[in-house]
Amino acid sequence: MSGFLRHIRACNNHDPAGFVPFFVADQAVGRLRLAFAQGLRAWPHWFQHDADGVRLQAPAAGFEALSARFREITAALLEAGLISRLHGEPYPVTPGARDQAVALIDRAAAPYFGLRAFGQHLNGWVRDGDGLRLWIGRRAADRVNFPGRLDNLAAGGLPWGLSLRQNLLKECAEEAGLGPELAARARPVGAITYNAENEKGYKPDTLYCYDLELPADFRPRCADGEMQEYALLPVAEVAAVVRDSDDFKPNCNLVVIDFLIRHGFLDPESPEYLALSVGLRPPVAPGWRAE
Repeated sequence: MSGFLRHIRACNNHDPAGFVPFFVADQAVGRLRLAFAQGLRAWPHWFQHDADGVRLQAPAAGFEALSARFREITAALLEAGLISRLHGEPYPVTPGARDQAVALIDRAAAPYFGLRAFGQHLNGWVRDGDGLRLWIGRRAADRVNFPGRLDNLAAGGLPWGLSLRQNLLKECAEEAGLGPELAARARPVGAITYNAENEKGYKPDTLYCYDLELPADFRPRCADGEMQEYALLPVAEVAAVVRDSDDFKPNCNLVVIDFLIRHGFLDPESPEYLALSVGLRPPVAPGWRAE
């Protein structure tokens, strides 16, 4: 199967009928897979099941106490085998934006609770006469997620405690060896969203996207082992890879499609143009309930 739209559909494969809302302090913040929700019945002192979904039995105190509660919970779930691992990186538990966070949870546990997650992806490109070339990375073979797949020049999750700018500079340095002065030239170009689900649970994700025009003599450096190599490819070749293959990490396809639209390589005369434009930004609503 070929075509661009299939990647948007693949990243929006969530079926709410298989999930129930998850509440913290009467706010819907996520969705639980039915089997996972049933597993939480082993901890009735932490979780209340009712007709609306599952509620965290929260302490009376605020952000810090809730975060401590989630640390207790994730440790117990890991020991019981309900979650596979912990990452050690704090992510916000939020009904909306990052600044609305009510607590922190380990990054690896977020999909099990269907919590919103945020990331940043950078398109690094070079002028080539009248055309453009994109720097494309290949993920290392030892990666837990999507080993060997193609990726954007730099990308990563957005952990708690770092601003968007701080995290972008960190990811650029760690993944591609981009110095802070060059990385700081990256231009924010919007955000894309998707509603995915995988074997862990629901992923209502938001990716902040950036473009960075790079000098012709720039060469990325695989600094932290996330990538095994980089290649500078004509945009038309990158577009063909996205259209005709599944070589990219799934959400990176969406970032490339967005780049192709914004730079006019996919225009209103292109097949599925409207569906692509609209499909890159569906609403993400963690508490939405299937009737």
